[in-house]
Amino acid sequence: MINWDRVKELEEDIGIEEFGEVIDLFLDEVETVITPMRAGVQRPNIENDMHFLKGSALTIGFRQLGQICSDSEKLVASGRVSEVQISEILATFDASKAAFLAGLDQELG
Repeated sequence: MINWDRVKELEEDIGIEEFGEVIDLFLDEVETVITPMRAGVQRPNIENDMHFLKGSALTIGFRQLGQICSDSEKLVASGRVSEVQISEILATFDASKAAFLAGLDQELG
């Protein structure tokens, strides 16, 4: 679910002092996109949302979420928006966030 090697690489690249800020920013920005999805709001730029979520997820090490959003982005691009599983995206984000926060001290400590 989490690519801890990527997380460690990110921490090394930006430094421990900035790492917490980057994580907070990532979670805030992702929540901004995810919140309307939770409310069932159909966003007009869902392909852009999937692209953003994919890139953000892979940057921070949320491997499974990144893959689901990549697949969803391809579905939207091919006109198959109705096949995008928003509930799966939301559940994977929630599980990834929980696993990430629970594992930070153990994996990076």
